[in-house]
Amino acid sequence: MLVILLAILLLVNFVCSFYFNRFDLTTEKRYTLSPSTIKLLKELDDVVYLKIYLQGDINPNFTRLENETREILDEFRAYSNDQIEYEFVNINDNPNKEEVNKIEKQLYDKGIIPEQVVERNTEKTSEALVWPGALVTYRSNEGVWQIYKRQEGFAQEQSINNSIQEMEYSLTNAIRKLKNRKKPEVLFVQGHGELDTIHGADFMRSLSEYYNVRLVDINHKLYALKNADAIVIAQPDSMYDEKDKFIIDQFIMRGGKALWLIDPVYTNMDTFRLRGYTLGFKNELNLDDILFKYGVRLNPVLVQDMQCASVPVNVGFKKGQPNFRMFPWLYYPLILPDLNHPIVKNLDLIKLEFAGTLDTVSARNVKKTILLRTSRYTKTQPTPARVAMAMVNFQPKEEQFRNSYQNVACLLEGSFESVYKNRMTSVIMNDSAIAFKEKSKPTRMIVVSDGDIAKNDYQRATGMVYPLGYDIYMKQTFANKSFLLNCMNYLLDDEGLLQLRSREVKLRLLDKKKVNQQASTWKIINIGYPLGIVIIAGLIQFYIRKRRYTK
Repeated sequence: MLVILLAILLLVNFVCSFYFNRFDLTTEKRYTLSPSTIKLLKELDDVVYLKIYLQGDINPNFTRLENETREILDEFRAYSNDQIEYEFVNINDNPNKEEVNKIEKQLYDKGIIPEQVVERNTEKTSEALVWPGALVTYRSNEGVWQIYKRQEGFAQEQSINNSIQEMEYSLTNAIRKLKNRKKPEVLFVQGHGELDTIHGADFMRSLSEYYNVRLVDINHKLYALKNADAIVIAQPDSMYDEKDKFIIDQFIMRGGKALWLIDPVYTNMDTFRLRGYTLGFKNELNLDDILFKYGVRLNPVLVQDMQCASVPVNVGFKKGQPNFRMFPWLYYPLILPDLNHPIVKNLDLIKLEFAGTLDTVSARNVKKTILLRTSRYTKTQPTPARVAMAMVNFQPKEEQFRNSYQNVACLLEGSFESVYKNRMTSVIMNDSAIAFKEKSKPTRMIVVSDGDIAKNDYQRATGMVYPLGYDIYMKQTFANKSFLLNCMNYLLDDEGLLQLRSREVKLRLLDKKKVNQQASTWKIINIGYPLGIVIIAGLIQFYIRKRRYTK
């Protein structure tokens, strides 16, 4: 029987060696790689070597992050035919302090951001400098994988959970950037008062991780958008003439993608800061006809939403110092996506400022998907609209907020008709240099009725640029950046990145209050119960043996 059993085991192992499968028993399938990741790993034709510096005397949260890193690397290795190799390094093992400082400087210069970890408990307080990142090498190219990303306004456990949630995405992205030499071209259109490079810095920098990002001034140049894969028109404040519109229209007719971030209403913020009030007027951009032809109408109204951000207001002086208090500001709506579309799936709140609304209109062969809409308690204010900071002194009346669920972002997919169809002379239509097209190839575009969604704050005194979506008053980071990156990934068919970014890992934390109150009890249970079980099992076995051999 023993020989037969061994033979069966050997036969089963031999048969299974020809098949590869892995089983993920977690609820959210956290260890199941996406098809795009598996495809990338199978296409590797050389070794990807990772040197990971997340090791040493670290707290339990970072130990969990280290364990999750090992597990996902083993998963990557299994699907890559052993083309993934890694090594964990503890730089503090080196007794030479000067050598340690030199290595730390090299890591920082290469882009790994350290984290100062402070661990406090009832017994002691300890501090440690952790380097939660890795150097990734593929062929002769070297890159950085930042494993842990601290998020302002979040507890360390939540930031670590978010880092674990994005681990497959961030590691895949690091490998993808080393493997792919040619990146798609994304152009930011300039020349019409669009978002400047300071207020658009973080969005441009984030896009540049995946795409080649450049600024372009069309200025009537017929080939200004040639070789571009997508364009971004972000918060223009002056009119587009017909020549520039024609060039944009023909770019889309040739299959180009477009991200429109348009303010339907213009508000002078300098006047608002100086006087405490301003007027909002229709933003005359000469883009209504082109967007209408593509399937969207922008409405020159201002959105007021009871689900909104807060702003500081000086309510008086206290001991000679201004006394600021936070008040809800209805013109800064917070949008919580409720759609299961990959662009907005699992996204947190998105912050808008002085947003308008949009409606879809009839356009043949164009599919329209609303991505973002306001809350149930919404009010629209037609232009010209008076906006005054004194509004915070009055409690909004719920019965006035009846314009529920106003559309503020829309995805358009299909074959678009040119706004210049049947409007061109025969000379232009027959010009081979222009190569006029009346209908586009199947393509995509996204229209958002707010330009501030892509605008980051910055500190004038130091020139420090804040992350896109970070509110300096509420000390909270909203999901503006993730939404816009998802938009561009979707427009350029990077749906693999969307699948990875939309993954969710549930955080199952211990109750810290109970842990502190019942620490001694649980220590006794963890140590005493196993010993007790072993002793009882030994006594039972002794009793059974005694009875057996006595008889």
